[in-house]
Amino acid sequence: MEPQDTDVRYTSWNESTRDDVRMTGSSSASGVLALGRCYDKMFTGNLGIAVKVAAVLVFMIVIYLIGYVSGYYVHKCK
Repeated sequence: MEPQDTDVRYTSWNESTRDDVRMTGSSSASGVLALGRCYDKMFTGNLGIAVKVAAVLVFMIVIYLIGYVSGYYVHKCK
């Protein structure tokens, strides 16, 4: 097992309920954060609704085409 190159520091204050977490180090952590930002942008809000509607439309078109092609071959006259 390889050592982790990410350094996580956690600090808590007694006089307040606020916690401070800092992450420094590897590029893999920044890659995960970039995926999170991409997910937040693409699948939430108005853009998220548009992406979901487009995905449903594409799925319905694919199902229609599969049904059309299979029906053509099943009911083809000899």
